[in-house]
Amino acid sequence: MLFGLLFNQQQIVDAMNIMLAASTGEGAGFLLALFVMLVSAKLMAELFERLRQPAVAGEILAGILIGPSVLNWVAPTDLTNSLAEIGVIFLLFTVGLETKPAAIFKVGQRALLVAVLGVVAPFIGGSLLMRSWGATGVEAMFVGTAMVATSVGITARVLSSMGFLETTTARIILGAAVIDDILGLLILAVVTNLAAGSVNYAALAVTAALAIAFTAFVALVGAPVVKRMAPRIENLRVSHALFGVSLLLCLGLSVAALFIGVAAIIGAFLAGMAFAEASEDKPTMHKQMSGVTEFLVPLFLVNIGMQLKLEVFRDRSVIALALLVTLIAVLTKLIACGLGAWGLGWRRAGQVGMGMVPRGEVGIVVAQIGLGLAVIDQSLYGVVLVMAVATTLIAPPFLRLLYSSEETRPSAKSALADD
Repeated sequence: MLFGLLFNQQQIVDAMNIMLAASTGEGAGFLLALFVMLVSAKLMAELFERLRQPAVAGEILAGILIGPSVLNWVAPTDLTNSLAEIGVIFLLFTVGLETKPAAIFKVGQRALLVAVLGVVAPFIGGSLLMRSWGATGVEAMFVGTAMVATSVGITARVLSSMGFLETTTARIILGAAVIDDILGLLILAVVTNLAAGSVNYAALAVTAALAIAFTAFVALVGAPVVKRMAPRIENLRVSHALFGVSLLLCLGLSVAALFIGVAAIIGAFLAGMAFAEASEDKPTMHKQMSGVTEFLVPLFLVNIGMQLKLEVFRDRSVIALALLVTLIAVLTKLIACGLGAWGLGWRRAGQVGMGMVPRGEVGIVVAQIGLGLAVIDQSLYGVVLVMAVATTLIAPPFLRLLYSSEETRPSAKSALADD
């Protein structure tokens, strides 16, 4: 049956096109696209779970299969991209709910070291590789920039599904990823300005200062205020008042982060941290958020897979470059970030290094900006896209392997948390 579907995919595409043409307006077509995305995500997630592999890898592969490069059932649109962005925002908010500010501060210095090493090594490694390949200076810097930031959403999804968000290494990864994204976005601003011919250093300094102040204010001031206000919020007459206010704060801080000049997901993560202690003894709120993320997060992961265009790899040189870029992307994060956590022992250093490997949507955004500025062509865009998707797929199985000893020894989890 499955082989019949695959070999007759054109008939399926034609049938779907007829359904879309017969539908009344764009709304039905959009709902059909969501239906296909969710069904494929859940089926592949179930398959991967039965194979004892992370569901996140299956959901990304589902996007590749139903996307334009393979079956061509669904193509990315502005609406699906927007839903994917909302999905990762709520994913990071949920991760923040499991992360108390005090826990992040305990690993602050090590997280900062991991983040800095995890930015410098990939940028230099990627830039040097591209220069040796014959790319221009700006092209090399754009590829290097795409290799810098970490997609914390992917790692968080994997660690959450395995129940290890409370471990020391998970806290280091989360803290480092937030710093990583801030540094990566500042580097992106510099490279983008260089592509345009100039750099506004004053504006970059202001952005950096605002980003640091924003993060510190929410973590140090926002969390205690929310904890004190939580009982009053619960006494409001509207139903599920605390949950509703948490959603408002999530979206509000996401918007504030964008205005400051950093990624919206950083604001969402900080909003979750602000509510972490207030929601600690409220399992209902976590269940409510779980319902939201179970709908939106698979759309985010499927959308990553749908972005991949396989046709650019008909050229063997592009395939070779994609493999080299992916290899450098994995090794630089794994080694550099692992060195930053080396004092924890080789296994935990490996957990931190591998947890920082996924590029996900961050690398894709950088590639889209470079393509929009005509700095990189479709081939280089495809190379970066493969790197972003491949690193996202590579990390989860290795994370499961590196955490396997903690899974088999329940005491290890509490020992990690008490470090």
